[in-house]
Amino acid sequence: MTTPTPRRRAERRGLRLWNVGLVLVLAFTAAVLTAGFVFYTGWDLLGARELQQQPKIDSKTLFDLVKLSFGVVAGAGALVALVVAYRRQRVDEDGALRDATRLHTERFTTAVSQLGDDSAAVRLGGVHALAGLADDAPTRELRQTCVDVLCAYLRLPYAAEADLPVGDTAARHAYLSLREVRHTVIRLVRDHLRLSDQPHSWGGLHLDFTGVVFDGGDFSNAEFAGGTVDLSQAVFSGGRVDFTGTRFRGGTVDFTGVHVSGGTVDFTGAVFSAGVVDLTRARFSGGLTDFTGVTFSGGLTDFSKVKFAGGMVLFNEARFSGGAVDFSEAGFSGDLVSFAESAFSSGTVRFTRAKFSGGTVDFLHAAFLGADVDFAGTTFSAGTVSFAEARFFGGDVAFTLARFFGGTVDFTGVQFSGGVVDFTEASFSRGRVGFTGAMFSNSTVGFTRARLSGATVDFDRASGRCPIDLPRSRPVPGLTLPDVWRTAGSP
Repeated sequence: MTTPTPRRRAERRGLRLWNVGLVLVLAFTAAVLTAGFVFYTGWDLLGARELQQQPKIDSKTLFDLVKLSFGVVAGAGALVALVVAYRRQRVDEDGALRDATRLHTERFTTAVSQLGDDSAAVRLGGVHALAGLADDAPTRELRQTCVDVLCAYLRLPYAAEADLPVGDTAARHAYLSLREVRHTVIRLVRDHLRLSDQPHSWGGLHLDFTGVVFDGGDFSNAEFAGGTVDLSQAVFSGGRVDFTGTRFRGGTVDFTGVHVSGGTVDFTGAVFSAGVVDLTRARFSGGLTDFTGVTFSGGLTDFSKVKFAGGMVLFNEARFSGGAVDFSEAGFSGDLVSFAESAFSSGTVRFTRAKFSGGTVDFLHAAFLGADVDFAGTTFSAGTVSFAEARFFGGDVAFTLARFFGGTVDFTGVQFSGGVVDFTEASFSRGRVGFTGAMFSNSTVGFTRARLSGATVDFDRASGRCPIDLPRSRPVPGLTLPDVWRTAGSP
């Protein structure tokens, strides 16, 4: 059964007005009560509680009573005229809305038929016609309908350039024509989202790009304010998709299951403020995804179960302020994921049960300012995770139950000021964890119930006197401690 649209429900419902007789009775009653209340209040405030009794009514009093009667009649007539005028205005407005809706429907039908034409030029005309209809729509629901159709056009089956038959000129021309129409839709959406609070803005509308194949497109400097932007299962297969300077304010941005397999997806300088940014189960297997300089402030940024299997993903100089950043159960197995010079201030950064099995994850010069960083249950089996020259000021860094059986985790030159670096129940069987030249100030390093059976944990040239909790009271093979800690009571 087809669910009726808001527009159809409104047309069926029509204009609802109360019975005119009932409205007049209620209006008269309200007027009499209001007049009586005002008269009594004024009378009481003036202290006129007693009237001088007169044996008969003189001509002046009689004349005043006649004027009062005519005033009451005139007031009643004005009230009736006001009610009737109001009802007429409502009926006229409803009629105008019906006429506008009928005209909109006729234009809408024509524009949609153009989108199905074989000619790319006709389809381009249909795209612009729908955008104009959205601007002229008499209701928000009709505007949403026009935008829904444009988004649905992008969701239609689409073969990327790499899938074209080799040497087929006709197929390539058809592809280029279709790509031009699709990129025009994207550009029109962007232009209307740049209008902010102006009448023709599409901000706050639901934008459904579910499963869309992007091989280019420009959303730069757009503002997604409120509403939902749904890019779940979208595929970025080539070209350049530009989100530079884009602002996402509130609402939900859904990248669930997105697949980046080629080209460039550029979020440089974008701002995600409050709301939810959901990249759960996204896959990065090629190309470049660039979050350089992006600001995530408040809310939740969810990268849980993301797969970084190839290509480059850059968070260089990104700012994570408050809220939560979640990489739980993410998989890092190829190429480069870089957080170089990024800043995490307050909030929580979770890599719980993540798997590092190849490639490089780089936190060079990153700053963790009061944020709690959680690597609990994380597996390091290959590749390199580098925190070189990073700064941890306050907050806790937890490697509880982490497993190190290959690869390198490098804390060279890291500064720990306050907080706890906790390796409780971690297991070290291969690979290397290096704190070479690290500096500890008012920090605690804990290896309670940790198991070292072949890996190297190296604190060579580390500085700063701080407590260290070792797994047992005798020297541990593979664990190298600076002399200053040995004299502080450690083995």
